[in-house]
Amino acid sequence: MIELSVDTPHHARERESKLNWRELQEKGVTLVGGAVSGGLDSCTVTHWLRSKGFRVQGFTVDLGQPDEENLDAITDRMIACGAEDSIIIPGRRPLAEAGLKVIQSQARYEGGYWNTTGIARPVTVAAILPEMSKRDVGTLFHGATGRGNDQVRFQLATNMLNPDMEVYAPWRDPEFIAEFPGRQQMLDYCEANSLPIRPARESRYSTDANFLGLTHEAGDLEDVTISPTFVEPGMGVWPWDAPNQTQVVTIRWEFGVPVSIDGNALGLEEIFETANSIGGKHGVGIGDHVVENRFVGVKSRGIYEAPAMELLGSSYEFLLQFVLDRRAREFFDYTSGVISLQIYQGYWLDLATRSALAGLEPITRLATGTISVRLHKGKVFFDTAEDTQEAMPHSLYTDDSSMEAMGTYDHTDAEGFVKVLGISAKNLANRQLGS
Repeated sequence: MIELSVDTPHHARERESKLNWRELQEKGVTLVGGAVSGGLDSCTVTHWLRSKGFRVQGFTVDLGQPDEENLDAITDRMIACGAEDSIIIPGRRPLAEAGLKVIQSQARYEGGYWNTTGIARPVTVAAILPEMSKRDVGTLFHGATGRGNDQVRFQLATNMLNPDMEVYAPWRDPEFIAEFPGRQQMLDYCEANSLPIRPARESRYSTDANFLGLTHEAGDLEDVTISPTFVEPGMGVWPWDAPNQTQVVTIRWEFGVPVSIDGNALGLEEIFETANSIGGKHGVGIGDHVVENRFVGVKSRGIYEAPAMELLGSSYEFLLQFVLDRRAREFFDYTSGVISLQIYQGYWLDLATRSALAGLEPITRLATGTISVRLHKGKVFFDTAEDTQEAMPHSLYTDDSSMEAMGTYDHTDAEGFVKVLGISAKNLANRQLGS
């Protein structure tokens, strides 16, 4: 996890929230750095800022974007759009480590959406800021809209990691909004200025991508009367297009870390790559979450893909069921909800998140075992577990749990237990249920 050493001054947050391009120039800012993806927003904003007299430096973090075959092409596009330079920064390893934390905490927003975009933003900012400092760039811009969650995530991560860094959000600049009220105007602008955007006019939605997952939003997806089947999965297939045959996948966990798939020892990044390939083929992790409550208070519709997160996350959840007793389970579920909300709202770096993650560490250390799951048409089913002391040393599933074997459990001992429970049941009947 990214370490945090300083809090955000209140005055800095207030100052930055109202920045527009004219105010930047009045402050003497001539060089700005952008968190750019090479997409429509990045190209539009870069060229627009250049037209206002700013020098622009682009920064793209390599997050294993499955929708981008060649990251160098992003550099070429950004320079063609007016950037003085645009660089690629490694980010796969920290994203994999952060993704593992999401799995270990089962951080699914509103019960369905794995926080693949929310967790990628602080990873992106943490990778970009040191490179900006090396180049004496004191203002970061991004293309997140004023009604979305990412504006908050970029802002808070920057504030927490470097409170002295200015954040400029074009989508909160009245002049930018007046010129570009929507996606169509940006398309027209790029075409009028011969900017090398990827073919986008024909696209019915926009996509944000990293190797943890894809987020498909906007365009025709905003119309809930239209079936989302027009979305073309980028990490697999729709469940109904998946093979009819099931596939059993065996995952070995050691101290909360997946170390092998089907007996093949793999590093963490390879684990995610392999799980994406296997899960995607079976339609795992697509379309599980549809309409959500954004942090700003409006609802949005999206189609999400996260094959590895769903496959690995389901396997880990099954393992937890062996390890956690009832009270630990309740604690875990509560803490999981806290972490999920923190990630979604942009607070991955703050004290509450770090404390919650630390609270789960004793559970994570017990999560050792081998779980086999069966995949079929988008679903992940429990198949088997290596139920031995050696393979799953902290499992609480013992002979005492059996309906067939006695173990150390004496059924007759339950007589007193049930009678004690019966006292409150009888009082309820006599005083409240009208018996």
